[in-house]
Amino acid sequence: MSIQDILQTMDYGPAPEDSTIVRDWLARHEEGFGHFIGGAFTAPGETFEVQDPAKGETIARVSQGTASDVDAAVAAARKAQPAWAKLSGHERARHLYAIARHVQQHARFLAVLETIDNGKPIRESRDIDVPLVARHFYHHAGWAEIAGDEFGGTEPYGVCGQVIPWNFPLLMLAWKIAPALAAGNTVVLKPAEYTPLTAIAFAEICAEVGLPEGVVNIVTGDGETGAAIVGHEGIDKVAFTGSTEVGKTIRRQIAGSGKGLTLELGGKSPFIVFADADLDAAVEGVVDAIWFNQGQVCCAGARILVAEAVAGRFETLLRARMETLRTGDPLDKSTDVGAIVHPVQLARIRELVGQGKAEGVTLHQGHAPEGCFYPPTLATGVEPASVLSTEEIFGPVVTLTTFRTPADGIALANNTRYGLAASIWSENVNLCLDIAAQVKAGVVWINCTNVFDAGAGFGGYRESGFGREGGSEGMMAYLRHKTPDGPGADLPKPSSAPHGGGGTGGIDRTAKLYIGGKQARPDSGYSYTIEGPKGPVGLVGLGNRKDIRNAVEAAAKAGSWGKATGHNRAQVLYYLGENLSARADEFTARLESLGAPDAGGEVETAIRRCFWYAAQADKFDGKVHQTKSAHVTLAMHEPLGVLGIVCPTAQPLLGFISLVLPAIAMGNSVVAVPSQLGALAATDLYQVIETSDVPAGVVNIVTGPRDELARTLAQHDEVAGIWYIGGSEGARMVEAESAGNLKQTWTEGDGARDWSGAHGQNKGFLHRATQVKNIWVPYGE
Repeated sequence: MSIQDILQTMDYGPAPEDSTIVRDWLARHEEGFGHFIGGAFTAPGETFEVQDPAKGETIARVSQGTASDVDAAVAAARKAQPAWAKLSGHERARHLYAIARHVQQHARFLAVLETIDNGKPIRESRDIDVPLVARHFYHHAGWAEIAGDEFGGTEPYGVCGQVIPWNFPLLMLAWKIAPALAAGNTVVLKPAEYTPLTAIAFAEICAEVGLPEGVVNIVTGDGETGAAIVGHEGIDKVAFTGSTEVGKTIRRQIAGSGKGLTLELGGKSPFIVFADADLDAAVEGVVDAIWFNQGQVCCAGARILVAEAVAGRFETLLRARMETLRTGDPLDKSTDVGAIVHPVQLARIRELVGQGKAEGVTLHQGHAPEGCFYPPTLATGVEPASVLSTEEIFGPVVTLTTFRTPADGIALANNTRYGLAASIWSENVNLCLDIAAQVKAGVVWINCTNVFDAGAGFGGYRESGFGREGGSEGMMAYLRHKTPDGPGADLPKPSSAPHGGGGTGGIDRTAKLYIGGKQARPDSGYSYTIEGPKGPVGLVGLGNRKDIRNAVEAAAKAGSWGKATGHNRAQVLYYLGENLSARADEFTARLESLGAPDAGGEVETAIRRCFWYAAQADKFDGKVHQTKSAHVTLAMHEPLGVLGIVCPTAQPLLGFISLVLPAIAMGNSVVAVPSQLGALAATDLYQVIETSDVPAGVVNIVTGPRDELARTLAQHDEVAGIWYIGGSEGARMVEAESAGNLKQTWTEGDGARDWSGAHGQNKGFLHRATQVKNIWVPYGE
């Protein structure tokens, strides 16, 4: 073909990447790879095949991790952890810096290996994945250096069990290992069985740089190996990236174990295009959003929502752009869309698209060769309830749906059980920021998409999981606030029979429930007795499942509280402290009747808590992250939503105040179950709440059997998080039942914490009451 012909067609010629060095390395390990445990590789055991998805060829054999392999890896990590944590921040930083340098020195090798193993185009491995891997280790070397200054009052978890997916094998490893090591933890990591090879190469780099033995351990295997790691009693913290279904299984598996947990799960992210958007730029954004990595991206912009006024023009431009995408050999530098990772995943894509076609959608497809490839696909005529709109396909398939008004667009965007990411396109930055605040997603990109950096947190809302990776919030996921530990006691079932113990003198007061700003009779029609050291003190309502449902409904209607300014919320909390102070003698008398050892001190500390959390309401700020050039990345603290709080038995007033106030200071509305044995201290607060301008529904109080009410809260899909202070079996139950909608949970043994001391008030409560939304805004372009 002549130069003239080439200039006429502008076709790409072949541009293959040389893979000789990588294939020679694989050939040298023809007998198979062992695990990396305690700073050395084990001999290969029972192995399974690893394939090149583009060619369908076996390229390696790796060992299937057994229970004994996991035991050995956890033991090595446990042995290494105390010494690793005792190193100065500077010494840990030097190790992380060395890893970053050697990742760069082996960058080409890692990029080629990743492409052969995973099927993604070499341009993505070379220009995106591997540079970000190095960036994460450099960034977290910095956090290791200054962690003592920035994260006071925290400590590492210990040994972290980490399970990563096959879509970004090396990058997900960096996201997990870098912050864990920077914080002083050691790790046992399992790569995906389809794509374990860059993890093995990374283990060789760890040995090459002289990382202390046992700090990083890599165990290969299938799902059984992963389950053995996360369920191992020697693991202190679990971090998992993968499907929502497996995330729920892990939540149930480790319930009640006391393990920390972060989950980065599935998504069905909206890609919202307004009428004034730069349509050409938005079309390129779609290419990055859904055809990057063959659409095998948890935050892929799989649902295009486009303003009706420009939908026709946008679809025309997009279909024309699809025709120019090149699907084929991932090692060719001119390839846009590579191979699907495995025939099993290809079959799933085909199955879901087939279901969509049966529903009547129209498919527009590009081109793809034979083998483990799938063409870029646009589905139009898609209803919001279609399987293509609701299910995570994890392939190069995108839907297009129109909307008329911004409110319609938001409704469609949030019409999903997920909440990982969103991309917003408009030349009106005011509109973009308004929509960013309303969309339920942990990451929002404005006029860009799939932009990542180690300096900004990544993670989702709802069933996309909880916890963040990257930035300061990612470091916090591997640190815990120092708190006392201790088992909680189970409580007897409340007695609803008349106690026959005589009256208390004065006019009888009936303590009802408090729901939606009003006192309400319990649905059961029963009350139960509150006992003091001198006998019965009074009766409170016996709340049940329906009362919790009513309280959650009232709390959900109080969502505007989260939109109030921090200053306005602070004023309400100050007023609450003022009114509590005015009735201090009354509350002191109540606590004395319940047998409180220091009733006056408990009331005074409760008043101080009101003022401390009022002060924090407008000062617990987000951040502006230093990320990529031409962007400002805003890390905004947002409330979880409806928060269920099950309060401690002892110190019934102070325990209630210490948990409810940080939650509402951050904009949550709460359904609180007060101390089962001292509930009258909380029911006396009704009038204080009513006279302190607390909006109806922000605080709801349901008295009754602690664990029965906690179970209902944990099962309720409108509840976004639950804090439980109680028995060990109750904690296990709460964590297991919360898996239904993946609530954020905090459980602790009743009686482990002294609520009157330093452990009863700190920023750890505020961290638990918030989630971070990272908003990427163009800046300086």
